[in-house]
This record gives sequence, structure tokens and C-alpha cells, in this order.
Amino acid sequence: MNSILEKEKKLNIALAKLKNLNLEDPDINKNIKMLGEQKNQLEIEKSELEKKFKTLVQEHGDLSRKLEELQNREKIEEKKRLEFSEKIDELNQETNTLMDEIDKWQT
Repeated sequence: MNSILEKEKKLNIALAKLKNLNLEDPDINKNIKMLGEQKNQLEIEKSELEKKFKTLVQEHGDLSRKLEELQNREKIEEKKRLEFSEKIDELNQETNTLMDEIDKWQT
């Protein structure tokens, strides 16, 4: 019961302080106005940053896709190089075989 009375007393003190608060004080109004302006400026900056972030995320996605395309092309080119190299090796082997056959016919 005692704690309820203490809480009520503290609440009455807080209410009395709020009643005595002078909202017409020019310094308080100036501070409130300044805080409002700062809030608006921060909201504008936040909006701009969100737009920039969205743009960066989109650019990142585009660059990731382009990088993947380049890597795929590189894999295809490497596969083609290997196939070409294998064909050259096959042709070299066939040429060597033909040269051996020619040598046999000439002797």
C-alpha cells in the first residue's frame, strides 16, 4: 500500500511540473522549430540515400549478370581453344602417319 502512495505522489509531482511547463517560452519554440527543420533535412537525406542505395543494388545486379556472361563466354572460348588444340594434335598425328606411309612407299 505504501508503494502505491509513493507512486501516486511521484505522479502528482510529475503532473505539477508538466502544468508549470511554459510552452510559450521563445527558446523552447525556437528549439522545437529547429528540431523540426533538422528532422525534415534528415528525412530528405534519408530519402536520397535510399534512392542511391537502390540504384547501387540495381547496378550491382547488372554488373553481376555481366560478369557471369563474361565468365560463361570465357568458358566457351576455352572449350573452343581446347577443341582446336585437339584437332591440331589429331592433324599432326595424321600428318605423321601419312609421312610414315610416304616414306614406306618411297623405300
